[in-house]
Amino acid sequence: MALPEFTLNQLALRNGQDREEIWIAFKGLIYDVTKSRLWKDGKHYEHWAGQDLSAEFTDAPHDEYVFDKFRVVGRLISS
Repeated sequence: MALPEFTLNQLALRNGQDREEIWIAFKGLIYDVTKSRLWKDGKHYEHWAGQDLSAEFTDAPHDEYVFDKFRVVGRLISS
């Protein structure tokens, strides 16, 4: 089944402030982190939800397998 596609503008609305959903993108996939206590109110340390965090990941204290516990809700596309 194909994943729904979302633009950066659509992703930005899922920041935990404008809507209840808290989504982040990493390497072209969009993850729903709404239920994570670490993303309360759309903020995780100095990172904000509703964004593509691929470029910021090099500073993370964990590897990319951290995303395995979250549901993929879509694919990030150029607008």
